[in-house]
Amino acid sequence: MTFPEFKHLLFETDAEGIALLTINRPDKLNALNNKVLEELDTAISLTEKSDDIRVLIITGAGEKAFVAGADIKELSSLNRESGEKASSAGQQIFNRIEQCSKPVIGVVNGYALGGGAELAMACHIRIATEVAQIGLPEVSLGLIPGYGGTQRLPRLVGKSKAMEMILTGQPVAADEAKTMGLVNDIKPADKALDHAKKLATAMIKNGPLALSHAISAVNASQSKHGFAREASLFGRLCETEDFKEGTSAFLEKRKPAFKGH
Repeated sequence: MTFPEFKHLLFETDAEGIALLTINRPDKLNALNNKVLEELDTAISLTEKSDDIRVLIITGAGEKAFVAGADIKELSSLNRESGEKASSAGQQIFNRIEQCSKPVIGVVNGYALGGGAELAMACHIRIATEVAQIGLPEVSLGLIPGYGGTQRLPRLVGKSKAMEMILTGQPVAADEAKTMGLVNDIKPADKALDHAKKLATAMIKNGPLALSHAISAVNASQSKHGFAREASLFGRLCETEDFKEGTSAFLEKRKPAFKGH
């Protein structure tokens, strides 16, 4: 699959099936504007459609920020109608990341504020660098998080801590983010991306259908239908060629050759 030329994103893939998406506005601390969000949406579509991509890693360009927030100039022009529309549009894009059938790893390499924190939370796994700062400061602008932050943060860290972070608008450093379960691990800046790639490589060894179904099942864990969803997906996998290959390979003491069907 050929990839389009992005203005604000760098999008590359390797032979192993790992795609690296870098938000590339370092002079603006990679702030999200409408164009970045549109390109991000396109990149997620490409990830879903490409058979060559098995895992997606998202990070920010430069040494200071993952994504330092939304474009304040664009925000300042919103009214009730356009504000609700903008929030819904951002939510839909970040929902697509959360619901992506392929694992998405966020490498939070600096400031992840506002929309940046919300983007990180939409990823399935988050690796932070030692200088990472994660927060939702929207109340300092007279707003609330609008791209899913009020919903995802309580699920990740609990209602009380989420309330504290959202109502004070104060960020947390990497070590506190790990303690509260907001990030999975902390690595030095020059090691974080390599660690994410090691995780991706470990995932790629497994059945692609199993990975996508596992993501779907875990995402359903907040629903009252979560257990039924798990059973349904488990049953579907029992009729796949990958399941037959995986169990046969185990019994025959060899590595499985999964084909995604």
